[in-house]
Amino acid sequence: MDNKKKRQSMILYVIIAIAAIVALNSVVYPSIERATVKDVSYSEFIDMVDDDKVGEVSLDTGSGKITFTSKDDSSVTYRTNEWPSDDSLSERLNKHGVTYSAQIADQSSGLWTYMLLVYGVPILLAVAGGIWLNRRMKKAMGGDGPSMNFGGGGFGMGGGLGKSHAKEVKGEETGVRFADVAGQDEAKESLQEIVGFLKNPEKYNEIGARCPRGALLVGPPGTGKTLLAKAVAGEAGVPFFQIAGSEFVEMFVGRGAAKVRDLFKQAKEKAPCIIFIDEIDAVGKKRDGSLNSNDEREQTLNQLLSEMDGFDNQKGIVVLAATNRPESLDQALLRPGRFDRRIPVELPDLAGREAILKIHANDV
Repeated sequence: MDNKKKRQSMILYVIIAIAAIVALNSVVYPSIERATVKDVSYSEFIDMVDDDKVGEVSLDTGSGKITFTSKDDSSVTYRTNEWPSDDSLSERLNKHGVTYSAQIADQSSGLWTYMLLVYGVPILLAVAGGIWLNRRMKKAMGGDGPSMNFGGGGFGMGGGLGKSHAKEVKGEETGVRFADVAGQDEAKESLQEIVGFLKNPEKYNEIGARCPRGALLVGPPGTGKTLLAKAVAGEAGVPFFQIAGSEFVEMFVGRGAAKVRDLFKQAKEKAPCIIFIDEIDAVGKKRDGSLNSNDEREQTLNQLLSEMDGFDNQKGIVVLAATNRPESLDQALLRPGRFDRRIPVELPDLAGREAILKIHANDV
């Protein structure tokens, strides 16, 4: 049982215990007391005293009631409904030889019940409402939403949160090869080097060559940038992680950076592989330091830069990214050692359009 289930079980047990205490104090104990105590009027009590039928008397100063026993049957306890102002009562009791005592009411049990109802129940309701609201927020934000941790910095990342939702596809399952991509011969030629590194890394390691860390596919929308990335994975036969840049940017600061860390952690476990970030300009815009800047986006970008610097590329992790707005990207992304290649994916020429038409008309 994990910590989350333990906390939920503990809260449930506390709620059950409080409900049991309230039920005992309000229902069970009074019913038991009514079964063993017989209520009589004050006049009946005086008549029993005068008839020498009263054994012992207890005066409750808190409730103002008199509890007494009978000489004939000590198993039954009698109680008067009220204690009127009677100055001659003690003299009457002394006259008939009745033993009596005053009892100061114990207010502690009632005080604890009062405190429990006034303070404990609202706190428990607030905690239960917070847990319910937190679950609703997680569900509304995709299942692994932010966890509201009170203390320690407000909103924090709990265990299992901040996971990337990158779609993993095995290379052979992409169903795309270079033969399926037409009109982009120059781009395919530029990507052949990456395919070679991924298929035979030992061949390049022997001569001291290093695999490119990343390649940036630049071109207008609809020119086949995503298709080319899938074709690289299909040719190399390596896992392919696909995610959109907008999926990193979240409402809460720190979530996007956590997703980047989780994405590269998954990639290291499946290396050699390809990470494809579509529309990277959503997260990789230039950092200007203005008041209108997005702290969450900048933290996500910083984490992406550090991950691309930090991972061991001997394992064969290649980051492919696509954008149609290269001028908006931060210069730190474009320096050598991160996106080493910039591959233009332009609109096809006439021969390219004919080749594309042949592919689409192949099964018609």
